Amino acid sequence: MAELVTVKDLVDNTRLSVAYGEKYLDRLITTSDISRPGLELTGYFNYYPAKRIQLLGITETSFAKGMASDDLYDVMKKMCQPETPAFVISTQLDPPEELLEAAEGEHIPVLCSKLTTSRVLSNMTNYLEAKLAERMSIHGELVDIYGLGVLITGDSGVGKSETALELIKRGHRLIADDRVEVYQQDEQTLIGQAPRILRHLLEIRGIGIIDAMNLFGAGAVRSDTRVDLIVHLSNWSRDTPFDRLGNDNETQRFFDVDVPKIKIPVKIGRNLAVLIEAAAMNFRARSMGYDATKVFDDNLKSLIKENSIRDSKEQSRKKEIESANQRAIHNPADDKDK
Repeated sequence: MAELVTVKDLVDNTRLSVAYGEKYLDRLITTSDISRPGLELTGYFNYYPAKRIQLLGITETSFAKGMASDDLYDVMKKMCQPETPAFVISTQLDPPEELLEAAEGEHIPVLCSKLTTSRVLSNMTNYLEAKLAERMSIHGELVDIYGLGVLITGDSGVGKSETALELIKRGHRLIADDRVEVYQQDEQTLIGQAPRILRHLLEIRGIGIIDAMNLFGAGAVRSDTRVDLIVHLSNWSRDTPFDRLGNDNETQRFFDVDVPKIKIPVKIGRNLAVLIEAAAMNFRARSMGYDATKVFDDNLKSLIKENSIRDSKEQSRKKEIESANQRAIHNPADDKDK
């Protein structure tokens, strides 16, 4: 489920100022798409996206200055629909008076920015896409380990929170405990963060709720991170097969993103924090082109080849000896001497 975003949230997070409508910043924004109303200024409203934020840059404001005041007011009046969240004027330009007058009638805020149109567009789009993206709640821990976002999953009571606590003590950073909200940032990126009510908090059975930032400092937490790897903790069983060579390329899909996944058996005496650290470092090494499994396979093939050559030489030498013995037995000179 996506978050609710107001115009005030947009102002506070994208370096915008309010030219008009300070009292109306509670208007909701329902889409991350931004409209640049060029055709609308010419009077074409057949496909006017009224639910979008309307961004006017140098091109739009320059065209507006060449219009008659009455015509411009009529156009602005049509653009000020009840569902329109706000107008944004970029590049430190002055909003047209006709726009301010029309916006006042519908209680629509008019915002300004010193940034260029492209930069304002990028900032607003990135912020709104992150906030308005569909979210999924996952049971698990999300920890930043050596710059990699590692999602730790497993059955309830398997030791996920305790493992996350040990990782924090080892210098890594907590993003979320128990519940992780994930959303798709782009075609290849999954972002995870904690629900607001659980931010920076850990629940440890027998101890209760602890505040990771309060106990370990600001360097022990992060607000969000990419989800690069999933580590699933499973109770060890003789009957359950586990990957021993690293050939299992299992993934788990969230939205349209496939995230690599490994399974680690949980057994008394195993240091899960160290194992997950090793898994993260091994994943990073693979991402950089070094694959220990491939090295092992190459070493095995090389050893098999060496043994094959040695066996071939042994066979050849045995055949030579046998051939020499056969010649010695049937040599006529030896018979004559006898």
